[in-house]
Amino acid sequence: MKPFIYDALPGRVVFAAGSSRSQLSAEVQRLGAQRVLLLASERERPVAEELTRPLGDRVIGLFTGVRPHVPIEVAEQARAMARDLNADCVLAIGGGSAIGTAKAIALELNLPIAAVPTTYAGSEMTTIYGLTTAQRKQTGRSLAVLPKLVIYDPELTFSLPAQISGPSAINALAHCVEAFYGLGANPISSLIAEEGIRALARGLPAAISQPDDLEGRTATLYGAYLAASALAVAGTGLHHKICHVLGGAYNLPHADLHTVILPQVVAFLEPAIPAIMARVVRALNTGAYETTAALAIHELAVRIGAPIALKEIGMRAEDLDPAVALIHEYVPNDSLRPLSAASIRSLLEAAFWGQRPQQPDQPPVERSI
Repeated sequence: MKPFIYDALPGRVVFAAGSSRSQLSAEVQRLGAQRVLLLASERERPVAEELTRPLGDRVIGLFTGVRPHVPIEVAEQARAMARDLNADCVLAIGGGSAIGTAKAIALELNLPIAAVPTTYAGSEMTTIYGLTTAQRKQTGRSLAVLPKLVIYDPELTFSLPAQISGPSAINALAHCVEAFYGLGANPISSLIAEEGIRALARGLPAAISQPDDLEGRTATLYGAYLAASALAVAGTGLHHKICHVLGGAYNLPHADLHTVILPQVVAFLEPAIPAIMARVVRALNTGAYETTAALAIHELAVRIGAPIALKEIGMRAEDLDPAVALIHEYVPNDSLRPLSAASIRSLLEAAFWGQRPQQPDQPPVERSI
């Protein structure tokens, strides 16, 4: 066996249907929090206020100005509120935008985070944070932003509409795929990633077709939890880097970007790591083992009605040339395959039109992971 290092990350996870209502108050008090700043989007505000009612006057403020990709001005506003209220804990209820804003606060003020995710984005399990300044999204890692407490309640995802559930779950799928070949990939994180794909493939179709199906929602949320846990250790790769560049520069929806970009990036990398991608295909349980991972992911996105083209989610054709330059500048040569301006252009054009992914004509020699 190849030697490896596995850094287990600290944190408490509560996973149970109904736990956000039955256990949140006790778990926050277990942290010793007395002055809690609540973060939620306006859309999530009613449920956030309902869930935190048992905390009473421990909740000393509510910030609802969260936005995708955490613009620096939003981060500064949230930090200022935390300082002014002398908060000793940040409680984020919602998706990646709320949790990302909580991370921006924790990064500067070193406050503990409690997170109650309502989507499958997975930010709650990682040390990764992102801030967008002047349309450039920069990411980093810090143990300070890792939530101390995460409560997973599948019941909170019942109201998540299909157009959010599908892309959010494929975002989680992208975490699993990249966890196989991130710089920190190891046998343990790969096992977690493979099981995450199985759970997502099992749960997502039911979560889309029957939104209040507890079994389907539970499997999907469990898969998202595993996906984020694997990525937190293994790290991101080419796919996430491209999504961060496009999302920050063109204000494109983060989850939708994953459904569009992931099949094209997998097609680009698949010839270099066929053994890994064969594991992805098996875990997706497509029943067609002669297919490629890129096609299996693309077909899953089509089947659940997720967007598959950049032009569907707000990108314009005239954005392609500057996007190629941005990606070429920001993304270093991938360790699996060198990335030229021409290959970026080809990948982005396929993604722009939503083409069925195709592998390059001249595959490179397989690299060991």
